[in-house]
Amino acid sequence: MPDPLVSFVVPAKDEQASLPATLESIRDQRTAREFEVVVVDGDSDDATPEIARRYDAAVVHQPRPAADGGDGLGPGIGDARHRGAKRADGDWLAFVDADTVVRPDYLNAMVGFARGTDLAAASSRCRMVGPARAKLVEATINHAFPRLDRPVLPGFNCLVRRDAYFASGGFPNVPNEDTAFSRELGREWATGYHPSVLAKTSGRRVAKSGLTGTLYHYLRLDWGRLTADY
Repeated sequence: MPDPLVSFVVPAKDEQASLPATLESIRDQRTAREFEVVVVDGDSDDATPEIARRYDAAVVHQPRPAADGGDGLGPGIGDARHRGAKRADGDWLAFVDADTVVRPDYLNAMVGFARGTDLAAASSRCRMVGPARAKLVEATINHAFPRLDRPVLPGFNCLVRRDAYFASGGFPNVPNEDTAFSRELGREWATGYHPSVLAKTSGRRVAKSGLTGTLYHYLRLDWGRLTADY
């Protein structure tokens, strides 16, 4: 098999209920481009790793936090994404969460958009299902984040060029890891949003995702840009 152009990196812990739909949506990409799938298993207690292998994904093990707690963070989702990136072979890394489903044209659309607009990384508009407040986050992602000076690229739907990913340090093991990564990446590299809805994700973790917790801060920082056209 030729080297993959894109590596899908999927962090998953106890995701046996959601993971099959995610992996099926990746498997069913309508593309002639080579791609691979890397699932980072967070030491699941369910059949998550077995399901990943059933879909021919490479499985990377992420250990549980040490008993002493260390810095109190343990290996979180930022660490999981970074472990997957280090295992991946693709020129592009597509980070997709285990409760996210991508459209069949996702790979072609995202790579074509990033290349065509000379971006090092991109997200896209999304549809978020779940609690009512998920729609507020959906609107923020689709309409506010793309207009930030350094757009926030949600970790559940993010394509980034391999060299730019590692040059920027990758996803850190901190709360709001996708925001921290996006802001650091945006210091040196151009990033943006595909205007179409290319991913559907669950809103079950809205309160913990880091998107709402940092919204006010970054909207305030970029308010001049956001209001420049009015």
